[in-house]
Amino acid sequence: MAMAPSSSLRALVPPILTSASSCSSARPRLRGVAAPIDCEQPRRRRRSAVVVRAAELPSDAEWLESLPEKKKPLYTHSLPCIEAWLRSVGFTQTREDRAVWVAEMPLWHARLSLDVTDLHIRYLKSGPGNLEKDMERRFSYALSREDIENAILGGP
Repeated sequence: MAMAPSSSLRALVPPILTSASSCSSARPRLRGVAAPIDCEQPRRRRRSAVVVRAAELPSDAEWLESLPEKKKPLYTHSLPCIEAWLRSVGFTQTREDRAVWVAEMPLWHARLSLDVTDLHIRYLKSGPGNLEKDMERRFSYALSREDIENAILGGP
């Protein structure tokens, strides 16, 4: 058996039912049962679009300025800083997968991916140089940016 709210609580609870005069198709209602409100036009919420102009976005130069020291582990860097750093050393982000980057250096070609637990690089045998097969390396984000940069740019 449902208990009726006390008079002090009734003052706090807004009325659920609309009055019969506000609805042209008023139906008889049972006491204590909420009737569906089908007489009002459903309100459409306007979706506010967030528009960001290119001029308002920080440039790579600004992200590079905010890079932590080279000796700091890579996990202390923000993603935009890591992306700006990769672009500065010659990598290009792919359109198919935003976590995959490619580099075509004079002596080697490579695909780099930013995985969840580590940075993965694959030097491709199809690029310049004389690799017999693709060569893979993984680097922990706990390594410093300087160590990872030296290892990656050193090639296969």
